[in-house]
Amino acid sequence: MTKENDTALKKIMTIITIIVTILLVAFIIYALKMNLLNDSDLLLERIKSYGLIAPLIFLLIQIVQVVFPVIPGGASCLVGVLAFGPIEGFIYNYVGLTLGSIVSFFLSRNFGLPLINKLFKKETVDKYLGYVRTKKFEKIFFLGIFLPGAPDDLLCYIAGISGLTFFRFLFIILIGKPFTLIFYSLFTNLF
Repeated sequence: MTKENDTALKKIMTIITIIVTILLVAFIIYALKMNLLNDSDLLLERIKSYGLIAPLIFLLIQIVQVVFPVIPGGASCLVGVLAFGPIEGFIYNYVGLTLGSIVSFFLSRNFGLPLINKLFKKETVDKYLGYVRTKKFEKIFFLGIFLPGAPDDLLCYIAGISGLTFFRFLFIILIGKPFTLIFYSLFTNLF
């Protein structure tokens, strides 16, 4: 890739990041006014009320909850399975969380550690930053994406400031995320 192409790609990614950020902030403001982020039953009810566009609304919620970690990821995954069933819920969770992870990666790649420190507790950030400087980070990142309950949102941001390439990051997200989502789908179906 030539330097001009690299510069053009960076500009495009910056513009996309800004547009997505504006849309996400607008959605968060709406969700906060409607109290959707504090009440999973209300969120489930609201999602179902959108009928045919409910999957798009849910995808946006999943992207938002990764980029701005205001709702626990496990809770929104469970809402997806309850609203759409185990197969469609899995698909919508997978697509939304993957897109949100990609946005988080590029946000941190563009805005760095100051953004991460505004979104997450300093102690937790510092803990994972210690791994970035070692060869263990890729393994930690994979386990964080693979295992339910791990701070995967934070790890996506940390990955953006690490030496991990975007394609390696995406590969780990694409193969690791389904296992967590299958766990949530199975957990929901038990109750």
